[in-house]
Amino acid sequence: MIDWLRRDPDDLSVTLDNVTLPLDVRRHPTARRMVLRLADDGRSVRVTLPKWGRTIEALDFANSRREWLQTQLDKRPQQQAPKPGGTLAWRGRQLRIHWDRPLPRKPSLDETTIRLGGPEETLPARLKRWLQAEARELLQSDLAFYSDRAGLAPPPLALSSARRRWGSCSSSGQMRINWRLVMAPDPVRRSVAAHETAHRIHFDHSPAFHGLLGQLFEGDLPAADRWLKEHGRSLYAPFG
Repeated sequence: MIDWLRRDPDDLSVTLDNVTLPLDVRRHPTARRMVLRLADDGRSVRVTLPKWGRTIEALDFANSRREWLQTQLDKRPQQQAPKPGGTLAWRGRQLRIHWDRPLPRKPSLDETTIRLGGPEETLPARLKRWLQAEARELLQSDLAFYSDRAGLAPPPLALSSARRRWGSCSSSGQMRINWRLVMAPDPVRRSVAAHETAHRIHFDHSPAFHGLLGQLFEGDLPAADRWLKEHGRSLYAPFG
């Protein structure tokens, strides 16, 4: 018998090549089969079960798919905090990070370089705050533009750190958009703002919604969607 089939079901973890990941077992009332997913941060594995499913079955299922899980883990970009001499993604460009302690702590920007001083150990946190401030300003402008096109007042905006959704719109019109989109090319960020604006009128993905989105967004929607699918995960590498 294979070793992992004899494991105690209370030992909810899956061992891959060089890491052991905790297993998160969840039961869903409408699930008809088991569904396996690697967490977006790569730090755990989730199995969703039908409500009658057994924990040992989830453990066996996850272990039977270890090769697939390892492949998914290997695809994830390695987190690399920004550092002096490195680069920082901003609006689809790679800015060179020039750090010199005597310079002002607040980042300043030219065409190819972002410059800042202060303690080196706080550089990543200060660059993150700078990006978030840039994201808020740009997204507020984007939302105002598309809201005007749709005949709506600009909505309230909250920056999101979600790992599986780039944006969301509540029934009250509250917008939550991922601040990491400031690192993507402008048309990609703006496509998300247009998408969520269209949801203020059509709270679904009906033909009417897609028709309105096509009227609101001035760019190439398939290209923006393709960029997010192919490169979206890379936006999490600098700050996790």
